[in-house]
Amino acid sequence: MNPDEDTEWNDILRKHGILGPQIKITQNDIYDSAVARAQEEENTRLERLDLDELAELEDSEDDQILEHYRQQRMSEMRAQVAKERFGTLEQISEPDYKSVVTDESTNVWVVVHLFRESIPECKLMNRFLSDLAQEYRSTKFVKIVSVECIHNYPDANLPTLLVYGKGDMQSQMVRLDKFGGMRAKKKDVEKYLVEVGAVDPSMKRAGDEEESEDEEPVYFDLGKSV
Repeated sequence: MNPDEDTEWNDILRKHGILGPQIKITQNDIYDSAVARAQEEENTRLERLDLDELAELEDSEDDQILEHYRQQRMSEMRAQVAKERFGTLEQISEPDYKSVVTDESTNVWVVVHLFRESIPECKLMNRFLSDLAQEYRSTKFVKIVSVECIHNYPDANLPTLLVYGKGDMQSQMVRLDKFGGMRAKKKDVEKYLVEVGAVDPSMKRAGDEEESEDEEPVYFDLGKSV
């Protein structure tokens, strides 16, 4: 039995509430559905175009529709620029810490590097973070001399990363031992920051070529103690 057939038996069953109302699809319904589907596909196509591609369509598309998508794309670009407002590894001092780190982290993720210039691993970490700061510009990267941040903080714990978000510390990483010390790679630190939520891979800007797996570790002169 087909419940949608227009039969006397089905009419009786509907009358007694056994079958629901008969569903009738008209030619207009089919036409309206096809038009709606075509419009949805066209909207999806236009949403994927950048400003230059939209400009090329000016002669073939409705001006009002193109202007809508142009304004939408410009709003998205402005929002992106507003998020990507950092881009460098900034050195801060003790008086700056609350405003630059704790307070700022209510709105954005902040990665803090406790370092000393005399420690090679700290120099390596600074290089990694400088690159990552350029690639993840919606995250704030700062460094501070360890004993300015925490008085008497032991050099044996350096480098130390403190990750702030939602106005408080969310994670910390002490030393590079788990990444092989001076054999650590930028991608190791990047993976850690992705895992704790401090950087968003979808917001990553194109940077330099990825490190080669066979790349020799970089060593630094000890330099002058801080």
